Amino acid sequence: MTSNTSPPSDTAPVATDAEEDASPVCVMVFNANDPSGAGGLTADAVTIASVGGHPVAIATGAYARDTAEVFDHYAMDDEAVAEQARAVLEDMPVQAIKVGFVGSPENLSAIAEITADYAEVPVIAYMPNLSWWRDDLIDQYLDAFQELLLPQTSVLVGNHSTLRRWLLPDWASDRSPSARDIAMAASELGVPYVLVTGIPAPEQFVENVLASPQSVLGSGKFELFEATFAGAGDTLSAALAALVASGSDLGEATSEALTYLDRCLDAGFRPGMGHIVPDRMFWAQPDEDDEDDSDEPPPDPTATDGFVMPPHDTQH
Repeated sequence: MTSNTSPPSDTAPVATDAEEDASPVCVMVFNANDPSGAGGLTADAVTIASVGGHPVAIATGAYARDTAEVFDHYAMDDEAVAEQARAVLEDMPVQAIKVGFVGSPENLSAIAEITADYAEVPVIAYMPNLSWWRDDLIDQYLDAFQELLLPQTSVLVGNHSTLRRWLLPDWASDRSPSARDIAMAASELGVPYVLVTGIPAPEQFVENVLASPQSVLGSGKFELFEATFAGAGDTLSAALAALVASGSDLGEATSEALTYLDRCLDAGFRPGMGHIVPDRMFWAQPDEDDEDDSDEPPPDPTATDGFVMPPHDTQH
């Protein structure tokens, strides 16, 4: 696809270098729409915006799900996925690409072609738990991901149990594989770094480790929440992609992304009858102390100065 551009008119505003430098970085995400808002494109977009980036969201399909479970998934046509991405890539610079669940080997193939064409852009790939899906579809998807996308992946993000089952299916030792063991398996498929989450640690803690085949590059222990969350992996991987896009080195970006996730989980809320959803905009909530100190009555949300919102009484 080629782009056709015309010279700007005399009255068209032209961005200065300072204005361009002040613009948020653009982060492209390939993911499925999640109507519950727990994960998927919604989680990615809110997370990227929350840490200061501009989300460039490419829809690859849609879940039928609530906050408790995934019932089904409907993949989008691969040509539609590619057309969405290429249209945007020809219009704006993208500093990082995040790949979540894209629903089909055909979509993985289309995304792999795009990431190959933009080889200088780092790719953060997240592999979620797919146990809700049919076994034959899982196998086809993982095989395609392994063959097509992992060789172009800069950082692979996933839960310890998910990555272990996928990358080390024949692990026979009584010892649980470490993050470095997983990193070595991933490196044989072309991945230089892995961020392994949810590694069990003593005293009700979990450890999250950034590793290469040669060493552990960073880690953090977090207290295990007595709750089940939906969308934590999408949140972490999207935050990491945005921070890498902003110019942070990988170690710093990982540390900041993990701290951000921890605060999102700490402020998590239950919007429905299912799992808790991370509050990705926790910093925008009013402080409880500020609310307690205020003696003024709460404002009427339907009124502004000189204008009162009438009740919704549309007749059908």
